[in-house]
Amino acid sequence: MIWSLITFPKRCAFEKDDTVERLLGNDIDVAALSPGALAFVGDAVFSLMVSEDLAKKNRPSGALHSISVTRVNAVAQAAGYKKIEAQLTEQEIAVYKRGRNLNVHNIPRGATPGQYHSATGLEALFGYLYLSNEIERLREIFYLLSDEC
Repeated sequence: MIWSLITFPKRCAFEKDDTVERLLGNDIDVAALSPGALAFVGDAVFSLMVSEDLAKKNRPSGALHSISVTRVNAVAQAAGYKKIEAQLTEQEIAVYKRGRNLNVHNIPRGATPGQYHSATGLEALFGYLYLSNEIERLREIFYLLSDEC
């Protein structure tokens, strides 16, 4: 396999730690991060989780993308938050509200400002849970959004 031929420089070497499930095992003070940084990471995490969930359907990539955009958009994420709101902890709601209250300038077409703010809050929550290494809780919330639990 080609991956066995690649060697990484020392700065990229990671020790195996069964407790760390994040892609990079860097220590991050999550509480010090801005809501925008949390939402930035959360957007990528949510997109990756949707992509991984859809990959099991084993369809052409164009079809998978079409399905993905119905789940990874402000309208769907805002509706998803309403479904899970009652099941969030106080801390999770606080993180969501920090993201929701983020001052944004560009609202995508097809979404209201309220929907976009709500989606940003949900992305901040996903970023917070991921960076806090609360992977099981992240999965639980994702499956609640997906109606698959």
